Amino acid sequence: MGKVISAMSISVDGYVGAADPEQWWPVHERLHGWVFGLAAWRSRQNMEGGAHTVSSDLVAEEFAGTGAYVLGRNMFDYGQEPWGEKPPFQAPVFVPTHRPREPLTRIGTTFTFVTEGIEAALKLAREAAGDKNVFVSGGASIVQQCIRAGLLDELHLHQTPVLLGAGIRLWDDIGTDWKDLQPTRVTAADGVTHLYYGFDNTQK
Repeated sequence: MGKVISAMSISVDGYVGAADPEQWWPVHERLHGWVFGLAAWRSRQNMEGGAHTVSSDLVAEEFAGTGAYVLGRNMFDYGQEPWGEKPPFQAPVFVPTHRPREPLTRIGTTFTFVTEGIEAALKLAREAAGDKNVFVSGGASIVQQCIRAGLLDELHLHQTPVLLGAGIRLWDDIGTDWKDLQPTRVTAADGVTHLYYGFDNTQK
């Protein structure tokens, strides 16, 4: 069985998005700009070209190792239209939500909406992924839920060299218990540092 992994682009002071709607796009571009020109990312967006760099290799590795995704409902609602008929996931996607709806099938991907909570969504995703990993793709709230409940095996932080000072902070609402992490990989790249951690879940 694979691992449950999440990855987030994050500022040095721990922010993963903007709380102010007017700042959403500038913050999004600053945090995620490192990925937009990569060959591996562009290929999954049905785009040609892109740079073949160490960051592209790491993104390709994440895509190749993933057999299913868990995705927050807000992220689905925002992405459904721009993703179009061939979303970038190319694997089953499970969406925890309080708003039930029928599964949505697109080229290479079926979105299944799970009303029984994050653990139920992860259970279905593990079954669908087989020997591959389950990737918790965000947004911040669903990753926080997983950290709080001790459901992640690995957390990949793509840290961009900026101090935002305000916004949606990943480290809020993750519970008060200690969570021991094991650094497994640090890779410095152009405009981003990739920090990979494993969780010590032996006491779960």
